[in-house]
Amino acid sequence: MAVTTEMPRAERRRSVIMIQRLVGARTEMLSLYALLARQKPFNDVSDVQMLLQEFCQSLVDYTANAHFQLYRYFAENNERRKEIYDVAESIYPKILDSTNTILDFNDKYDCGDHCSHLNNLEGDLSKLGELLADRIELEDKLITASGFNFEN
Repeated sequence: MAVTTEMPRAERRRSVIMIQRLVGARTEMLSLYALLARQKPFNDVSDVQMLLQEFCQSLVDYTANAHFQLYRYFAENNERRKEIYDVAESIYPKILDSTNTILDFNDKYDCGDHCSHLNNLEGDLSKLGELLADRIELEDKLITASGFNFEN
């Protein structure tokens, strides 16, 4: 499919809806990240485990929303505006790398009430926070290129 600079209204609406879902999932995940980070030094293991499991679920939901909906939309050449397609194409490899790291974090810590390896959680959360900041910056490039208005 050739990339053009025009996009039918229905397709633009679809991309706006996907961006709104991404931003909503991202906001929820970041809120849980902040709650979890405030639990340091992670002394109350049962509270941390419950919050960690909720955070992991939100993290995976956010990641899946972005990766399997928004980026698949671009990968399948559904975006017709060249400037947006170009941004998506340039950031996708970095997004894919971050997705793999996020899934690794989830595999390590989404263990319900049987987590016994929380001793590395503080460092792993810090690294994840840096990764998420970089990923969000990349996503925002795509959102900005799409002309999405957060006021809507």
